[in-house]
Amino acid sequence: MKKNILIIVFALVFIVPFIASYIKWDGVPPGYGLFPAQKMVEVPGFNLPYFIFACVVAFIIFLFFVFPRIFGFKKEVKLDEKQLKKVDFPYWFYPSLVITLVSWLFMWVRTDLTALLSTYSFVPLWWGFIFVLDGIVYKRNGGVSLVSSKPTTMKILAVVSAGSWFVFEYLNFFVVSNWYYPNNQILSNFGNISWQLLSYTTVLPAVFEWYLLLKTFQKLNNRYKYGRKISFSTTSKWVFLFLGFGLLFLMGYIPFVLFWVLWICLIPALVPALSLAGYWTPFSEISKKGDWSFVALIALATMLNGFFWEFWNFGSEWLCDYEATNPNYWKYSIPYLDTQHYFSEMPILGYFGYLFFGNVCWLLWLILAYIIGFDPSISISLDKNQNNNE
Repeated sequence: MKKNILIIVFALVFIVPFIASYIKWDGVPPGYGLFPAQKMVEVPGFNLPYFIFACVVAFIIFLFFVFPRIFGFKKEVKLDEKQLKKVDFPYWFYPSLVITLVSWLFMWVRTDLTALLSTYSFVPLWWGFIFVLDGIVYKRNGGVSLVSSKPTTMKILAVVSAGSWFVFEYLNFFVVSNWYYPNNQILSNFGNISWQLLSYTTVLPAVFEWYLLLKTFQKLNNRYKYGRKISFSTTSKWVFLFLGFGLLFLMGYIPFVLFWVLWICLIPALVPALSLAGYWTPFSEISKKGDWSFVALIALATMLNGFFWEFWNFGSEWLCDYEATNPNYWKYSIPYLDTQHYFSEMPILGYFGYLFFGNVCWLLWLILAYIIGFDPSISISLDKNQNNNE
């Protein structure tokens, strides 16, 4: 019964925006089904009132992370630092660092001799970087990391990651392609699908490695542990569930005004569904103990990783006058807020979307784990009393 609830909710994530968009466009939206996504329509231009409103919201979010005590968080309890044994970087750290740097070079600097390597640099770059992050976690965590302690989980993460990002690619159709891939002619249709599928395996592992790295900083972890408890009745959970799907519908029906809903709507849709079915989520700790650290750290982790996503993507095109060879390169087509780009194709305000994206990634990981039946725990703490649901 519990799994049936999750299966129905997960299916509705695909059905609801399709219905709304079909009504809006009297058929499928422009570009629907094209893969990788292409820019099919011109979106509304910059809008100052919309921009000001978005800046106010972004500023409030900024205050939450920088000054949490304004929002009712108690002063961090001073705890004794864990005395972890000192270890060297693991054997995979230095080879991964070399792979990362060499792949970075090929992605940004293209010649006749390196064109083919440039085309296929994205996957080794990101898997190299993931193993570099894991090596840092290993060293900071006394010889324990995701790769060293949960290699099977890492493999499952890669597989689920590929499927999870396709959820976002699908939802992107209904906001008329907020991001698109202009270099779609480099590979064949089959090549694009195969290569992008392989590329998407890097999303969840990278996000969770950043999260586990931030967890090794005890002061940062404690900063968001002592906040307000927010509990919800069964009725309120159903209200939020319908709100989430209401947002999904409106996103498909008025995609330009509500394009940003893509990054938040799955939180009110999936969290109450998981809670009503009796499953743990990062948000469970808020209602139980007022512990916001799970939600806050995965948000910060994704924003940090987002910088590298955007930075490497931007440089792969901006620094090169040579013929484009990077099929992973993406651009944005964002209404109303397309201004202030710094080392990124994305407008600066777009980075705030990463704060929500990380939590959605975790929710997708959990809902697929509970449906399929594998262990979703990513905890690598040496503390055996730590919540194993993490």
